[in-house]
Amino acid sequence: MAERADSTVLAGARVVLHTGTVEDGRVIVEGTRIAGSTPEGARSIDLSGHWVVPGFVDMHNHGGGGASFTSGTVDEVLTGIRTHREHGTTTLVASTVTGEMDFLAQRAGLLSELVEQGDLAGIHFEGPFISPCRKGAHSEGLLRHPDPAEVRKLMDAARGTAKMFTLATELPGGIESVRLLAEHGVIAAIGHTDATYEQTVEAIDAGATVATHLYNAMPPLAHRAPGPIAALLEDERITVELINDGTHLHPAALQLAYHHAGAHRVALITDAMDAAGFGDGRYQLGPLAVEVKDGVARLVEGNSIAGSTLTLDTAFHRAVTIDRIPVGDVVQSISANPARLLGVYDRVGSLEPGKDADLVVLDADFTLKGVMRKGEWIIQPHIG
Repeated sequence: MAERADSTVLAGARVVLHTGTVEDGRVIVEGTRIAGSTPEGARSIDLSGHWVVPGFVDMHNHGGGGASFTSGTVDEVLTGIRTHREHGTTTLVASTVTGEMDFLAQRAGLLSELVEQGDLAGIHFEGPFISPCRKGAHSEGLLRHPDPAEVRKLMDAARGTAKMFTLATELPGGIESVRLLAEHGVIAAIGHTDATYEQTVEAIDAGATVATHLYNAMPPLAHRAPGPIAALLEDERITVELINDGTHLHPAALQLAYHHAGAHRVALITDAMDAAGFGDGRYQLGPLAVEVKDGVARLVEGNSIAGSTLTLDTAFHRAVTIDRIPVGDVVQSISANPARLLGVYDRVGSLEPGKDADLVVLDADFTLKGVMRKGEWIIQPHIG
């Protein structure tokens, strides 16, 4: 029987399923999907000594490969998407940064076409509805209160592809904007905020469900003023984003979030900017100049951290080898949880029959060796 070109059995690896890890497991790929049984003539690839995990899902990403999702052309955005796919991210949301409203609406139109084509999973608007006290790498002169009418304008410009808005919910219009987003099935994320503990609780009760890069761009945890961090960690309705690049978070802070929230409430993200997968140098993040040195991105003026140069394969590797998070918990945080939040868990986020054949092959040291998206190898593992 001749081998079927569109049928492959990945055999002998440790396969991380939603139900647990299977030793000497196998994943059957038929066409673009994961199959439940082996077709006749399928070819087999021996992945003994390796791990097979679901493709990574990044719900907060501004660019990569030298390209910006905020300002790049369609071809440049596709370059950024391709760069992250080569690092295991098979499902990606494009994040914007603060800009003029008309410009953001125009970007939403361009990015929405890539969502409709299947290249992106949605759009995340980070700014302009954030606090000047915690602006990070956002232009203060372009910040504004979260007016529900303007939130609606960007939702409309995105033509149903808006997945998330980051808001400083303590600002005028913040709670009303959270309610509007929740009513339309769009994630309201609390971030770049100067909110108190009580204000954060109010926003969660109004429908907020995500903490944008927990710890970063918000008041620190204090024993008499616990602020947003305590409210976000303690509430089961909140998923906390974490940037695990070794710069944004001390390992103890990451472990605290896993311990207190649990792996089922953590989403590992990159918050990547153009330099991810590209290198040091000068870049633009929206209207602001950024200098990347030794892989750390900072604003030229003010020296604030300006996103990251992280890719999710590195975040995975750090979580397992440095932070000592169990592999199954990391997989949940880097694939299943963000897929559920984005409403695409029926297609991606786990290695179940019927889902897209999106997967990552790692060696015994958790270094990326292969990436498959919809049954096609983006990086084919060379085993031998």
